[in-house]
Amino acid sequence: MQPPEIRFYNALTKRLEPFAPVDPPRVYMYNCGPTVYDYAHIGNFKAFLFADVLRRFLELVGYDVLQVMNLTDVGHMTEDDVADGGGQDKMEAAGERLAQDKKSGKLPDGVDLDPNDPYQIAQFYIDAFIADAKLLGVKVAEEYPARMPRATDYVPGMQAMTQTLIDKGHAYVAEDGVVYFSVASFPGYGKLSGNTLDKLRGGAGGRVNDAHQSVKRHPGDFLLWKPDGSHLMKWDSPWGAGYPGWHLECSVMARELLGRDVIDIHTGGEDNIFPHHECEIAQSRCAHGTDSFANVWMHARHLMVEGEKMSKSKGNFYTVRDVIGGKVTGNTVDPAVLRLELIKAQYRSNLNFTRKGLEDSASAVRKLRAFAGSLGTNEAAAVGLDHPAVARFVDALADDLNTAGALGEVFGYLIDPDDDPAVTRGVLARFDAVLGVLEPSQEGGQGDHGRISERVAALDAARAAKDFATSDAIRAELEAAGYDVKTTKDGTVATRRLA
Repeated sequence: MQPPEIRFYNALTKRLEPFAPVDPPRVYMYNCGPTVYDYAHIGNFKAFLFADVLRRFLELVGYDVLQVMNLTDVGHMTEDDVADGGGQDKMEAAGERLAQDKKSGKLPDGVDLDPNDPYQIAQFYIDAFIADAKLLGVKVAEEYPARMPRATDYVPGMQAMTQTLIDKGHAYVAEDGVVYFSVASFPGYGKLSGNTLDKLRGGAGGRVNDAHQSVKRHPGDFLLWKPDGSHLMKWDSPWGAGYPGWHLECSVMARELLGRDVIDIHTGGEDNIFPHHECEIAQSRCAHGTDSFANVWMHARHLMVEGEKMSKSKGNFYTVRDVIGGKVTGNTVDPAVLRLELIKAQYRSNLNFTRKGLEDSASAVRKLRAFAGSLGTNEAAAVGLDHPAVARFVDALADDLNTAGALGEVFGYLIDPDDDPAVTRGVLARFDAVLGVLEPSQEGGQGDHGRISERVAALDAARAAKDFATSDAIRAELEAAGYDVKTTKDGTVATRRLA
């Protein structure tokens, strides 16, 4: 069956366009991933889950998606709205924070890492990110490390691209020894973000770093390599021991792991548009001599929390483990509930994360799972994309990944499925191939069925022996662990609360 006509909003052309991959049925997709200097927060995961839903949708309609998501462990500075990168390297900042935590005894239990070793720091947060991503059903996390590269593993490629850009006249070594990309050498610079060279010369938006203006040819030129013998992470190079610019890594890793100069889709959060993605386009096209780097650019909107920008100082900053652990609702939260909460709005729409919204998502997941459970456990029938309910679901997602519309079709179908149970199970399987919320998580203790079953059996044994003090204690233990405990004629049933 031919895939349906799909239209995505292309941030580069500023319009909805039919999706036409360069080499169907393969789709080459690159997604900007986390900088591994801290736990990823729910705003980060809104963008990562958008990319996951995009991949799952394309796979549902028959495409073979090759996805790459980077793990940044060098070169990302704290002032990342500056094209050069200003402030401090985020990995160094993480080391200082962890050194203080270690000194004050605030490191998590069982964690013993050297805060002066950025590779240890990166691996610690990579492990945490992969665990969180798996909990939330991010498919590319199952392909780590093959499709989730660390920037530090690709420094030779970054040096090679830098030399290519110098050789082609798109980069130069300044008087201070820094290698800069020459934005004036690329007429297309600014098309994605709207930041023209004249705007950059004037420092529009405060995005031009004044630190090296005297040695630059243009204020908007951005660094590719910075010699710095004192930097915590450094490599030998023709331009002195130092480290690569942040933007360079994605151009190199996309080329090396996707194997193409021109890819189909590049995604990220809207904060990546400038300078990061603008710079990626410039250096990739100039290095490879192509008319395009990614044919479609897609960006997720920021996440608000209770109507405000997320901030540690405001106390509304949440990591995935904060939410799942009960910091928002007071109860543990099933990862599928958080997943649904973060994907339920169309990716270019505003999403306001609230306790009420999380509870509504818990109710929705509960309804879906109860409906699926009512159908029994027999095998699902094979259902094609031409099934009316599936077709409506697909049509909604084909309209610029309209997840809100797709969810409307899902819950509309639940009201009156008009199918036999086997077909209905097949329809739900099609829905959940994209949504990923029907099956309870088996990771991170969220699905520890064996241990819970043992405690339930112990509770029933205590009740049978009329040891009500023990049975009450086990019931309290299960309830404290986030389970609703009910006594039925067939014995005790413990069901994890969704939120």
